[in-house]
Amino acid sequence: MAKGIGGLGNLFEQAQELQKRLAKIQEDVASLTVEATAGGGMVTVVMNGKLEVVRVTIDPQVVAAGDVEMLEDLVRAAVNQAIRKAQELVANEMRKVTGGLKLPGFSF
Repeated sequence: MAKGIGGLGNLFEQAQELQKRLAKIQEDVASLTVEATAGGGMVTVVMNGKLEVVRVTIDPQVVAAGDVEMLEDLVRAAVNQAIRKAQELVANEMRKVTGGLKLPGFSF
């Protein structure tokens, strides 16, 4: 019976180690960025791995046109694309650590 408990302890240690590695990856990807554009580059959004918008660049011609609705659509499209890219970036980094293993509590 003691042997079984030792195996369980080893499994617990491995789980803790994996959790530490996952936390490190999450910290590391926070400093990585992705870039997404809409309207042929009229709007550019840079987002980090924490899904935070780092920068938004809008071509002055879009503003000069005065079409607020189009500008809103372009910003929304660029932000949504940046979110998808950042999520994919995080998922790829997590897969490197987990070997594709799906873990509860981690969305990737």
